[in-house]
Amino acid sequence: MTPRFTQAITLAATAHEGQLRKGTAIPYITHPVAVAGLVAQYGGDEDQQIAALLHDVLEDGGPQYAAPIGEQFGPRVLAMVQACTDGVPDAQGHKAPWTERKRAYLAHLKSAPDEALLVSGCDKLNNARAILDDLVTIGPAVFDRFNAKLEGAVWYYEALSHLFTERKVPVAKALADTLQKIKRLVPVS
Repeated sequence: MTPRFTQAITLAATAHEGQLRKGTAIPYITHPVAVAGLVAQYGGDEDQQIAALLHDVLEDGGPQYAAPIGEQFGPRVLAMVQACTDGVPDAQGHKAPWTERKRAYLAHLKSAPDEALLVSGCDKLNNARAILDDLVTIGPAVFDRFNAKLEGAVWYYEALSHLFTERKVPVAKALADTLQKIKRLVPVS
């Protein structure tokens, strides 16, 4: 890796400082680092790995990070980060309602560039694996952490799984397998 990768970790850590994974004491920065690892595992280049480190910066840190991302890492990385962003907070820190954002994101992914889909797919795979791990540990209460609860989360991950399969994203099978394990533990109608 080049110094750009280290700079991206620093920017991500700054943007996510003090944030925790939903319902846990786990520092949020562990998620983008894990996503970058998955991107590398599935053949992504350094720009894709950097985009993975920064994929939630606009969403969780705010739109003011767009300029520094573009200046430090270039337009390709910024475009991938933007493609992985499903909602930026407004001036009051609010985002559109969950279902509205997820439907728009799914529609957007249908035509998103392949290089951004790999980053998005690795993000969703890491999230699904975290849900599965917590489901095994604490049971269905894991879904109380999410606005969408169990049915909404399963709907969203099924839609993502189908889309990534159709678009032939390398992580599609791993995401589908993880989703099936989740559904075996908490059957939904």
